[in-house]
Amino acid sequence: MIETTKVRIGIESARELEIEIDDDTDFEKALEEALDKGDNVLWLTDIRGKRHGMLLEKIAFVEIDKPEERAVGFS
Repeated sequence: MIETTKVRIGIESARELEIEIDDDTDFEKALEEALDKGDNVLWLTDIRGKRHGMLLEKIAFVEIDKPEERAVGFS
């Protein structure tokens, strides 16, 4: 089974974006680098290949779940 990590990002408007990614350490590193460089947008690719762009100034919080195994097929 493949392990995935859910990342929930709170936006200032009291909405959340929840996506599943393969590696939470890559996400943490990308977020920290984007903030350090003063970037405006953080782009992430989820496990299905969809890209998500977030305005960094609108992020209120980031919650990272522990990795969990994703079921494959009927289970």
